[in-house]
Amino acid sequence: MTTAPKTLAEMTGLEQLQAAFGAGGDKRGIGKTLGFKLITLEAGKVVFGGTPDEDVFNPIGTVHGGYAATLLDSALACAVHSALKAGQAYTTLELKVSYHKAMTATTGPITATGTIKSLGRRAAFAEGQLTDAEGRLYASATSTLLVFDR
Repeated sequence: MTTAPKTLAEMTGLEQLQAAFGAGGDKRGIGKTLGFKLITLEAGKVVFGGTPDEDVFNPIGTVHGGYAATLLDSALACAVHSALKAGQAYTTLELKVSYHKAMTATTGPITATGTIKSLGRRAAFAEGQLTDAEGRLYASATSTLLVFDR
């Protein structure tokens, strides 16, 4: 006897993300648009990686701040998503990004790491950082997220 697959509402946040990203990372959405992919997925921690190129440059020839903000927003929000119980959802209320160093054509691969600082019944707080392969910090972020029942 086989059991029916779980619906989205019956899955935990971690199960939802595992289903969405599957083997080899998500092939759709913002990750495809900006060329980044999932590297690490565990309850309370998510890492995305990418290599910025001229497609994400601003008019002065450096990587647009929106690229860093999007990677960090994705990592922080998915870190919270990964810890939700079945039947819960979330939305970002606030994202604060601090830019420490400009990314350029020579920056190479970067990673955005998001971790939960606290997760309550109605609010979650997460923080993250964007670093290169040498561990140099390019941006950091904090986020406040509203947690609610579906």
